Amino acid sequence: MITTHRIVVLVATLAFVGLIALGGRVDVVVPGSPVPQSLQTLAVLAAGLALGPRWGLAAGLIYLAAGALGLPVFAGGASGLSALTGPTAGYLVGFSLAALLVGAGSRTLSPRPVWRTILLGFGLGLAGHLLILALGWAGLSLRMGAADALSAGVTPFLWGMAVKSAALALIAPLLLALRDRLNI
Repeated sequence: MITTHRIVVLVATLAFVGLIALGGRVDVVVPGSPVPQSLQTLAVLAAGLALGPRWGLAAGLIYLAAGALGLPVFAGGASGLSALTGPTAGYLVGFSLAALLVGAGSRTLSPRPVWRTILLGFGLGLAGHLLILALGWAGLSLRMGAADALSAGVTPFLWGMAVKSAALALIAPLLLALRDRLNI
């Protein structure tokens, strides 16, 4: 039986899928890299914090399914199976797993005290980003070799990882309050 609570959680999950897709529209070409810098990772990790591990993972998987089915949700409006097998494939796979990781880590957090939530939120953001970068590097390594993949697919993204992790940390109390309100 579908309850009102489950419908609310599903709507929240789909809203985060939309945020992840919108994050793909905010992308910057990275010179020398086949992968753009985008706000998708911030949205994915926010989904993990707000929705917890199960629903955060679901948001990531629904996002991937939407893109695979042809909806232009990936960075730059890309879509289709070619995006899931191209240079960004490892990063895209990392999205769902990072949401799961951050969601699982968030189980130890509460919105208060705020300073603790911000500090631990930053750590979870770094962990999620590192997972995405590691899987992205692994995928790129198959195409261009490990050293070139590191310089093209990891190093240029470290500054963005730090900035987006800080942004996630600052909004972590709000995301955790949403999670508590959703009773997930």
